[in-house]
Amino acid sequence: MDNQIQVEQYKIQKPEEWAGNIGDEEIINRIKDSEFARRQIDEGRDYCYFLDKKYYTSNTENSEYVCMAYTLNEPGNLERASVSDVIVEENEIYQIHRISVLRDGVLIDKIPDTKIKVLDSENQSSGGVLSSNKKINITIKDLRLYDVLILEDSRIKEFTDRDFLRKEFSKYVWVSPDNYWAYGSFKFTFINERDQTIAYKKTFFRDEQGNVLEPEVNHLKKGDRFVIEEQNYINPVDSGREIFPYVDFATESNWKDLSNYVVPIYEEVFNKASLKDFAPNLIEKLDAITDQDEKLRFAIEYVQNHIYYIFNADEMNGHKPQEPSVTYENKQGDCKAKSVLLKVILDYIGVEASVVLVNFNTDYYIKYYLPSLLSFNHVVVKVNYKGQEYFIDATIRDEFGLIENRGFMYFMHYLEVKKDQELQVRKPYKYPYFCIDEKVDFIAQGNTGKLTLSTTYKGNRANAMRRYFKSTNKREIIDSWNSFLFYALNYSGDRNGTDVRNVFKDAAIDVVSDDKRLNEVKVQYSASVENPYFVDPQKNRFLMYFDRNVVKASARDFMHKDLPFWHNFDSEKYEINLHTDHKIDTEEKYTVQESTIANPYFDYKSRKKVNKNGASVYIEYNPLINIEIPQSEFEQFRNDHHIVADSNFGLGIDIIEPGLMNRLKFSFKKKFK
Repeated sequence: MDNQIQVEQYKIQKPEEWAGNIGDEEIINRIKDSEFARRQIDEGRDYCYFLDKKYYTSNTENSEYVCMAYTLNEPGNLERASVSDVIVEENEIYQIHRISVLRDGVLIDKIPDTKIKVLDSENQSSGGVLSSNKKINITIKDLRLYDVLILEDSRIKEFTDRDFLRKEFSKYVWVSPDNYWAYGSFKFTFINERDQTIAYKKTFFRDEQGNVLEPEVNHLKKGDRFVIEEQNYINPVDSGREIFPYVDFATESNWKDLSNYVVPIYEEVFNKASLKDFAPNLIEKLDAITDQDEKLRFAIEYVQNHIYYIFNADEMNGHKPQEPSVTYENKQGDCKAKSVLLKVILDYIGVEASVVLVNFNTDYYIKYYLPSLLSFNHVVVKVNYKGQEYFIDATIRDEFGLIENRGFMYFMHYLEVKKDQELQVRKPYKYPYFCIDEKVDFIAQGNTGKLTLSTTYKGNRANAMRRYFKSTNKREIIDSWNSFLFYALNYSGDRNGTDVRNVFKDAAIDVVSDDKRLNEVKVQYSASVENPYFVDPQKNRFLMYFDRNVVKASARDFMHKDLPFWHNFDSEKYEINLHTDHKIDTEEKYTVQESTIANPYFDYKSRKKVNKNGASVYIEYNPLINIEIPQSEFEQFRNDHHIVADSNFGLGIDIIEPGLMNRLKFSFKKKFK
């Protein structure tokens, strides 16, 4: 181990001083069978004899050390251990300290049996994702079932000038381990060697009864350590219904100071050059548009569609954006660059706009995290226009419409790049339009049904439908509609297993109009159906159309102790018309049933019109979205969705069969029902 093999991305060497040094005898002594170990192994659980993890941070580096010993008792685990990949960032070095196995009580060094390859990790570069990350592929020969594998390694990330934010601020989140594993010994240590104080916050830890404890905040001065240590440990978290306990470490600060730190960085590039100086051709096009709504639309779509999105993973580690003149000249940039350019253009046309920092991936947790600029991973533009607040993601392509008709972005927390800002929470939102507005006509005559769906999509739905029709084969689109209708018409109940192409004859679908100003796509589907009625086992016939998309299964099935329900459904409107050349039961309960729901989080209304040969239902669903529903209000919310699911999401009509005996049978059935 004294001989160092140095390659740019990895080294084989002893651990750094801060990580400590563990000898072979100590390793062997720590791999001892116990009653707890035998019980876990007998149950088929993968067992880790010990896991010792350390995270070290200073003003020049962030580093992580791990030493662990675990069983290879399962073939799948053996395969994963034999070939593994480690991704390292720019200027990050992977240090291998030990690869050994304990076999029949003997410790065997496996480094001579290890082959290491360094590969580029640029498999997404054609999509605009640039990264100088490297993939270190590690192959270990002759690992055997029932070996105990010992791995000891570190990742050392030294900061460059580009990592100015990481030099200034620390951010690390320790999450309690996966409850699949059992640990004889588990230890985590956070080491602060920064000049600044680091705060840490313990969140979603529980008492012995499983109740969540109040978050606990403490501080680490330079040289201090935080330690979590457990013996004979299996994480008790109910992973399906509970959030794993975690500890958030961040350089002590507050949102106001952080906003004031980042504002000068952005103001410097805002003030570098005016739009008139570097984009005279763009200004000429903007000035030629007299309608302000259209001018705003042109500005947004220009940056989204004419400036190529480059995600540079290394540069995203900081918050220094590219100058707008460079972005315009090169016609490419990351989210910061595109957002800054869009703001500069909006400033020119007199539309109030600001850059905001967000993190869609961990949005829910930001309210629990300690204040840190490193909690954000994306930049968007906030626009105030005609008294309304909008958020525009400049990196999205193929979005259309005047600003009030554009797609809606779901997230809750953001930090605005302005002086003296606090973390802000977006207001809940109601769509000013129906995302789906659909009319269904199903006319049954004789033994044939004529089915027509006319659907208007707006906002996100319109953008998605354009992409879908552009990228999908027409036959596949028709099959998708057919499959949906097979269930909507309840044919799955009496002809399951039938090829849907044999049920829906002459099926056709087309985009009949696409208004990009209104961001409105209209689609029409038509087909003929032989044997249009659903027939139950008693040979009763029905026409049925129930759109299961209206039933929000995620709301009805939601079960979580810690997470509130995130409400983000689309507004919907349906008109369903069923007509037959037979008489129908005009008093059947579910045929005439209507509903009105006025929940704080959604309004739902279904209204019916019934005549002797058919019926219509008119459904409107208007949700209040981009909001978390408190647990104290969730059960009523769930119950109201159960009401929707109780035959209020479509229409069914019962056929009265012709003939005197059938009418008498029907009358008798109604009387004694």
